[in-house]
Amino acid sequence: MDRSNDIVIVTGAAAGIGLGIAQGYLAAGARVAICDYRESTVAAAATQLGEPDRLEAGVIDVRDEAQVDGFFGHVEETFGPPTVVVANAGIYPNTPVVDLEVEEWDRVMETNMRGVFLTGRAAARSMIASGQGGNILTISSGAYQSGRVGAAHYCASKAGVVMFTKVLALELAPHHIRVNCIAPGLVEVNSAVSPISDEYKSTLTNSIPWGRIGQPQDIANAALFLTSPEADFITGEVLMVNGGSSAGRAFLPPSNP
Repeated sequence: MDRSNDIVIVTGAAAGIGLGIAQGYLAAGARVAICDYRESTVAAAATQLGEPDRLEAGVIDVRDEAQVDGFFGHVEETFGPPTVVVANAGIYPNTPVVDLEVEEWDRVMETNMRGVFLTGRAAARSMIASGQGGNILTISSGAYQSGRVGAAHYCASKAGVVMFTKVLALELAPHHIRVNCIAPGLVEVNSAVSPISDEYKSTLTNSIPWGRIGQPQDIANAALFLTSPEADFITGEVLMVNGGSSAGRAFLPPSNP
């Protein structure tokens, strides 16, 4: 899949799913700009990705309007207007509602929803101005439709991302800008950056019909498809990438004795 004509921005791309998506587009020949809020991990990601002639890296907080708009401006000056933007940045602390402080609730909402809004708005403005159409991808989660203990703020934010995606798709269709969402299941990520417990991982893995957890490349492959000409008639949709987890309760034994 040749993506050498694409200019791609991926937020939250210093590790995990975002890094995998950036790798996928670079491997396909695109020019890619990554950003994250941790300077050390952004630098490490840029070194890992290589391709200095086709890679830009920035340290930004996606909650900050000026930083998001400034990064888009820098990418336009360096590579040109983006043709693909992936709003991936997100956080997922785990705290029961009765123990949840307002500050933590706000931090999740500001990162997972305000960050997607600011990224999507910057992408839309740039693509409309260029007049060449484009693709915007948001990254939600299976948590948008399946709650779990301790994740009220995370689940609510990811449900919000899905509806934001649908509305943005309606608004941008006249400009030939497609907007879609990927909802990953459990994906293998760097535990130092995004820690999850062994119990959670093993329990969830046992419920996946495909028999394994996802890899960042699985999400990258979905992103490459959804932003390709082959997906031209797909917009405002949510693609579940979870090994069949959303198909049903695979962990149950047969009901007949």
